[in-house]
Amino acid sequence: MHTEYYFDHEKLTVYQETQNFIQWWEETSRQCRTLPNVRDQLDRASTSIALNIAEGNGKFSPKDRARYLQNAYGSALECAACLDVLVSRRRLTREVIAPAKEQLVGIVRMLVKLITYNTSRVSDSTATLYSASDMELPDMETSHWLTTEEGEVDDPHR
Repeated sequence: MHTEYYFDHEKLTVYQETQNFIQWWEETSRQCRTLPNVRDQLDRASTSIALNIAEGNGKFSPKDRARYLQNAYGSALECAACLDVLVSRRRLTREVIAPAKEQLVGIVRMLVKLITYNTSRVSDSTATLYSASDMELPDMETSHWLTTEEGEVDDPHR
């Protein structure tokens, strides 16, 4: 099956995974009608991931691209926190949100890799501009942390 892409950001795995998460939330959100503030916040945060990826991928400057990807990263973490709140308030169960949390882990990992890549391009004054779609992204099935070329754990929170 051939998928037609109109824009470069549509080719990105991280963008596609974000769309999958948004679709999951659209179906699941019906169970959370009695908690509209958190439901609406999760709608906004998930939409923000997709919009920031798209807008960032369209920037020519690696510094600008990284800034938008960092916003997407923050929105992905916000989605994870909203899911936790929905579990704490007994609107959803841990079992229901587990697949979505795994999706978010993958989205966050890809965003961290893209941010790191574009940030490293800023320091190189002779850098060629790279589209995020030019990058080789990590396999979603590997560990939750990225590893460096030396095999060390690269924790984005240190």
